[in-house]
Amino acid sequence: MLRDNDMVAFFLIILPLLTGLIAFSLKEEKVVKSFAFLSSLATLAVSVLGLTLMNTEENLQFTAQWMQPIGSSFSLKLDGMGQLLCLLTAISYPLVFLGSWNASYKKPNNFFALMLLAQAGLMGVFLATDALVFYFFWELALIPMYFLSSQWGGEKRIPVTFKFFIYTFVGSVLMLIGILYIQSKTVSHSFSLNAFYVVELSSKAQSWLFWLFFLAFAIKMPVFPFHTWQPDTYEQSPTPTTMILSGVMVKMGLLGLLRWLLPVFPIASYVWGDVVMSLAIAGIIYASLIAIRQDDIKRLVAYSSIAHIGLMCAAIFAENKSGMQGVMLQMFNHGINIIGLWIIVEIIERRFGTRKMSELGGLAQKAPVMAIFFVIIALANIALPLTNAFAGEFLMFNGLMNAKSNYYLWFTVLAGLGIILAAVYTLNMIRRIFYGEVNELTAVATDLKLNEKLALGIIVGLIFWMGVYPQVLLDVTDNFSQELVNKIDISHLFRKQ
Repeated sequence: MLRDNDMVAFFLIILPLLTGLIAFSLKEEKVVKSFAFLSSLATLAVSVLGLTLMNTEENLQFTAQWMQPIGSSFSLKLDGMGQLLCLLTAISYPLVFLGSWNASYKKPNNFFALMLLAQAGLMGVFLATDALVFYFFWELALIPMYFLSSQWGGEKRIPVTFKFFIYTFVGSVLMLIGILYIQSKTVSHSFSLNAFYVVELSSKAQSWLFWLFFLAFAIKMPVFPFHTWQPDTYEQSPTPTTMILSGVMVKMGLLGLLRWLLPVFPIASYVWGDVVMSLAIAGIIYASLIAIRQDDIKRLVAYSSIAHIGLMCAAIFAENKSGMQGVMLQMFNHGINIIGLWIIVEIIERRFGTRKMSELGGLAQKAPVMAIFFVIIALANIALPLTNAFAGEFLMFNGLMNAKSNYYLWFTVLAGLGIILAAVYTLNMIRRIFYGEVNELTAVATDLKLNEKLALGIIVGLIFWMGVYPQVLLDVTDNFSQELVNKIDISHLFRKQ
């Protein structure tokens, strides 16, 4: 029998799904904007309710019959990581809608409807505890993003979006093959996450299955060298879509590693851990060096995101509690910071018709409030102490220093080089956009409007709150982190062999 609390996870999906479908019928732009914003606030309220109802002994769960003959049920669970990522998604949408309120879109009903449907898909991915349900929402989140990018993107949107779709679709097919194989090996022929956790697989089977799943997750994050779709897609997509892609959707891959990869294939994760960490560290250095060379702000922020995700991926394969908690804390904080950067990038592009730093300059003289917000968010993005990213990054580096690897010192040092490179391209970006002399283009600049100040003010408030008191998020993820570390205890698993 379902309790009222069990419906929280279900409502996190059904609210954006139903309102998204309704939004298709709303024709006036102001009406559909307001409707989408109110829908996002309602989803945020449900997410906060779930957070307050959560207790350490029993997670909020929802289960309904779905496809029982093949061993699949519609199972959702609000555990620590699910709470965190659902909260990130729920906070992100009102900020995206508020920050881009002044932008105008052709067929706004379709645009906002697809945005809400993407939110439903994302929530489903973060909540699913049935492999088939997980795969269903994994694909559902992709489809609206494809149409958003292909219909409202830039001049090169069609080939870029096609590349994005092919990359992610190939990864998804590989994962589906792995899911079907594991289901056939479970005792009860079930798609349940718990059944996947206890399935008996040989070391050899774990190895090839590991790569089927990892490629799907690596493409989505993305991890070097599977990243090539990302900069072009971020550049060509409408900025609100880019905000969700980089702030929230990339977390699907990280969740996949934490919930579906390491616990199901613990031996293979240990065996291949050094290879994955090497790819992740290479991605940090590569993306940071490319970011330094960028003139386009969107591409610079896109490459910086690859570097940040690379560090999170490396910390996951350190396979200790410090690394895991650092990653989960950073997933939330990276999403908040990157959306803040994208809001200001969208404002600059909309007002000046350019994203090239070489064509800007001196904006701090004409738009001091924008400059203050940008500097705070940009410095938070490189983990300045007392900002939100500092605690997560510290925990991740602590995890790397204690990694179950013979090369932990090299991994830590090379990842640390990414911090230096991030400071170089971030400070250079601030200097070129906001300082120096004004030019003909920036001489007529105006400062932020009320809705933009409100959205960025909330982001800055979160930056300092989580920077000063990160314990509130650490408490949410503590049990999940400990359970995950216990599940991937390699000594216990090897004694079983």
